[in-house]
Amino acid sequence: MVTSNPFPSVEKCPSVGREKQTVVADMDGTLLIGRSSFPYFALVAFEVSGVLRLLFLLLASPLAGLLYYFVSESAGIQVLIFATFVGMKVSDIESVARAVLPKFYSSDLHPESWRVFTSCGKRCVLTANPRIMVEAFLKDLLGVDMVLGTEIGTYKGRATGFVCKPGVLVGKNKADALKKAFGETKPDVGLGDRHTDIPFMAMCKEGYLVPPNPETKAVAIEKLPKPVIFHDGRLVQKPTPLTALLIILWTPIGFPLACLRIAAGSLLPMSIVYYAFWALGVRVTVKGTPPPPVKKSTGQSGVLFICSHRTLLDPIFLCTALGRPISAVTYSISRLSEIISPIKLVKLSRDRATDAAMIKKLLQEGDLAICPEGTTCREPFLLRFSSLFAELTDQLVPVAMVNRMSMFHGTTARGWKGMDPFYFFMNPTPAYEVTYLNKLPPELTCSSGKSSHEVANYIQRVIAATLSYECTNFTRKDKYRALAGNDGTVVEKPKLPANKVMGC
Repeated sequence: MVTSNPFPSVEKCPSVGREKQTVVADMDGTLLIGRSSFPYFALVAFEVSGVLRLLFLLLASPLAGLLYYFVSESAGIQVLIFATFVGMKVSDIESVARAVLPKFYSSDLHPESWRVFTSCGKRCVLTANPRIMVEAFLKDLLGVDMVLGTEIGTYKGRATGFVCKPGVLVGKNKADALKKAFGETKPDVGLGDRHTDIPFMAMCKEGYLVPPNPETKAVAIEKLPKPVIFHDGRLVQKPTPLTALLIILWTPIGFPLACLRIAAGSLLPMSIVYYAFWALGVRVTVKGTPPPPVKKSTGQSGVLFICSHRTLLDPIFLCTALGRPISAVTYSISRLSEIISPIKLVKLSRDRATDAAMIKKLLQEGDLAICPEGTTCREPFLLRFSSLFAELTDQLVPVAMVNRMSMFHGTTARGWKGMDPFYFFMNPTPAYEVTYLNKLPPELTCSSGKSSHEVANYIQRVIAATLSYECTNFTRKDKYRALAGNDGTVVEKPKLPANKVMGC
C-alpha cells in the first residue's frame, strides 16, 4: 500500500496531445488491474511442468508472502521466481510466454492506465516480473517499445531459479534501470501503484498513481490493438491461489473420472452413450433435426455433416447426438486418440486428388463428418473452410458445435494431442451443444453452378451466424505457426525450436 505519495491519481492525467511523449508504466497493479503476479507464475509452472510444479509453487507462496511483507518485495518475488523456474528449459518458458500468457494478460488491462498509456507515442514498461514472461505480450500485442524487467539466471539452456544482477527490479533498482535506459532524458509520464514505484516515478516529468479499486473493469477485448484469436495452454481460468488449490485437489479425482467417461463413450453402443454421458456428468444438448440415415439399398450417397471445430471430440459428440456411429475424416490425430475412438477415423493425406477419392468412397458407405477448418479455435471465431468437401457431394448438412469447459481446455498446439480427450473429460461438468442446421438446398450447391469456394464460405457464414461467431480467413497453418512454430502435423517426436516460436 502507498503510505505517502506526492502524485495525483491517474484519472486526473490528460491523454490529449501526447503523441510525441514517452510513458513509463509499472505492470502489476498499474498497467494490469491485478496487483499479484502469482497467477501468471502459476500458469508457467503448470503449462511447462504440470500439476506437481504448481503444487510446489503453491506451497512456496506463503513463504513468498511473509518475505514480501516482513522483509522486502524483492525477497518475496525471488521465492516465486525460484519455485516457478528452477530447472525449466528457457525455450519452454518463452513458448508459454508467447502462446499462453497473452490471453490472460490481455483480459486484465486497467482502463485508466491503458487510456494514458496508448495516448503516448513511445511506451516503456518497467516491471519486477521476469522480462522473459512479459516481453512477448507487451511487444507483440500492445506495441510496447521497451521492456525493462527482472532477468533470470540460465545455465546450458535452463533456468537456475535465481535472478541476475542487479536483482529484482523494485524500488531503487527500477530507478537505476530507467536511468540506464534513458540517460539524462526524462520520460514524460510515469505510472505506478505502490510506494516502491515512487523512485522511478520521481524521475519522470509527470507522475500518476493508479489506486487499487476492486470494482475496476478491464479494458474490453475489442479495444485492444490485436484480438487474441489463437492461444494455447490447458487452464481455462486464471489460477489464483484458490483456483490452483482446486486444480491440484481435483486432478486425482478428475483423471480417473475422465478415463471412466472415455470408456463409456468408447465401449458402450452409441445409442446409449448420450444417457451414459448424462449419468457421468457430461451434458449434451441437441438442437435441430438431423436427416435420417441413408439406406444402402437405395444406392444413394451418404450425408456429409459440415461441423465447426472446437475439439477433436466433435465427431464423437455428433454421433452421440445422432445416436449412431458415422465415420469422420481428420487432418492429424495422435495414435492414442485413434485407438480409443469409438468411431472410424480416416486421416487426410493433404493430397487433393487422393483425399477427394477417399471421401467419395466413404460417402458411398454411409454418412460422414468433416471439420473443414482443419483445426480447432477456442475463441468465437471460425477459421477459413477448406472448399474440397463442396466439390464431392450435394448432400451437405451444416452442424454448429460449441462446448463448455470450466477447468481444462481439451485442445493443444504445443503439447501432446493424445491427452486432449482426457483433459476435456477431466472438467467437472463438460458440455457440448450440437445444432443441426437445414440441409443445403440444391440451388446453393455446386450442382447448380456455385463454385466450391462460394459453397464453403456460405456454410461458414451460416454456422457463424448461428453461434454469433465471426468469420476469418485464418487457416490451421496460421494457428500452428503462431503457437508452435510448425504446420500442425503430428509426428513421433515433436520438436519446438525456440527460434521458431511465434507470438499470438
